[in-house]
Amino acid sequence: MLKNEKAIVVFSGGQDSTTCLFWALKQFKEVEVVTFDYNQRHSLEIECAKNIANLLGVKHHILDMSLLNQLAPNALTRSDIAVTDGGEGELPSTFVPGRNLLFLTFAGVLARQTGAKHLVTGVCETDFSGYPDCRDIFIKSLNVTLNLSMDDNFVIHTPLMWINKAQTWAMADELGALDFVREKTLTCYNGVIADGCGECPACLLRKRGLDDFLKGRF
Repeated sequence: MLKNEKAIVVFSGGQDSTTCLFWALKQFKEVEVVTFDYNQRHSLEIECAKNIANLLGVKHHILDMSLLNQLAPNALTRSDIAVTDGGEGELPSTFVPGRNLLFLTFAGVLARQTGAKHLVTGVCETDFSGYPDCRDIFIKSLNVTLNLSMDDNFVIHTPLMWINKAQTWAMADELGALDFVREKTLTCYNGVIADGCGECPACLLRKRGLDDFLKGRF
C-alpha cells in the first residue's frame, strides 16, 4: 500500500535520518527530505544533508528556523556552551527545547502542500539521551494534533524508535547502505563527517553501536 504513496523525511544528514531516508526509499513511491536551518553549531550539517540528497536524487527542502536559535540557547546553538551529558536528572546540554515539535509540525505543513501523507523521523527511545521529544508517546500525541489541526490524515513513522545504535547499523546494512551511512553522514557534535571526532557523546554512542554491530552483539 505504501508503495503508491509519498513521504517527507525530516533530514539532518546524520546517521539516524540517513538510515531513515534509505528505509523510506524502500517503502514509498516518492520521497522528499526537509532540513531545518536553525543556525546550528555546524553549518556543515546542512551541506552534508545537501550532498546526501543530491547523491540519492531526492528533492531537498531547506527551511529557515532561525527563531529557534534565538529562543533556545544550548550547546547546539551556541559555540560557547560545552557539549555535556545530562547528570543527576538533568538533560544534556545538547537538548533543544521544542525542536522536534517544530520540525515535525513544519514538516506536516510541507507535506500538506506537496501531497505527502507520511512523515518519517529518526527519533529513538532506546538511545535517546533522555530527550523528551524523542519519546513514542510524544510522537503519537503530535500525530493526533497534526491531523486535528489540518483536518488531514498524516502518519508519522519512526523506524528507529525501539532499536539501539547497533541495530540501527544493522538496518543500514540490510538496506545496502552501511558504507554510505558510515562515510557520508555527520553525527559528530564537533562537525567531523564519518567516524567523527571520537570524543563527543554522539561519536561515542555511534562508535559503540558500530563496534557492537560488527561483533554481532545486537
